[in-house]
Amino acid sequence: MAPRTTLPQGSAWGRPQGTVTRGTTNPNRLRRQDRWIAAVHGPALRRSGPPPLAVDLGYGAAPWTAVELLTRLRTADPRTRVVGIEIEPARVAAAQPYAREGLEFRHGGFEVPVAGEVALIRAANVLRQYDEARVADVWARLCARLSPEGLLVEGTCDEIGRRHVWVALDRTGPRTVTFATRLGSLDRPSDLAERLPKALIHRNVPGEPVHAFLRDFDRAWAAAAPYASYGARQRWIRTVRDLAADWPVTDGPRRWRQGEITVRWEALAPVGR
Repeated sequence: MAPRTTLPQGSAWGRPQGTVTRGTTNPNRLRRQDRWIAAVHGPALRRSGPPPLAVDLGYGAAPWTAVELLTRLRTADPRTRVVGIEIEPARVAAAQPYAREGLEFRHGGFEVPVAGEVALIRAANVLRQYDEARVADVWARLCARLSPEGLLVEGTCDEIGRRHVWVALDRTGPRTVTFATRLGSLDRPSDLAERLPKALIHRNVPGEPVHAFLRDFDRAWAAAAPYASYGARQRWIRTVRDLAADWPVTDGPRRWRQGEITVRWEALAPVGR
């Protein structure tokens, strides 16, 4: 078993930054995001000189997401290490029995109490409780900790991971937005609106790009209704293919088959940003 790694107060990183979340978590809640990260960011992990370090920021009351993140990232690069970070000390203590080679748990917050640059920071269901005005500052703080090819993935999902929307950022800022869903549970694409990340969830109103995108997504979904006879996956693929004629979709059929679509951030960014 790995040694206890909780940082003492007064460490080099100072007082943990942020507030305690509800801590709700479930096994496999973040599987869609994990698989996307392993597929899309895997080449960058493998190019890393030292073993890549990933951070699961705000993993919650139980450490399932950090444990699963290590397993899934190691399919991309077996050298990957994961540090789970929580601002609530009791949660860090409760996670220690799950620590092992390549996986440790630390007390901290947005200051990210690890040495050096980080290949990946994943912050799922963390910023949802904050004011929208805080998002840009938190993004900037976290992106400053990334390696040159590092990635910050920040977003929101439902309690069992059926619906998930996240923003991917590099050291320069936000790059893409990904919508992911279990297709069998989907009535229409705009159902994903309730899981928009904090930077977008209050912008789903007329006049904002994300509102126009979801409107067009629903229209393309309705137009693709004849493909439903071949299954929800084929309907989704046809929908995304049609949507890509008007929106900057960055991925292709391999990811669409997983119930995903990724769009450039600048196409959905809030008005005035």
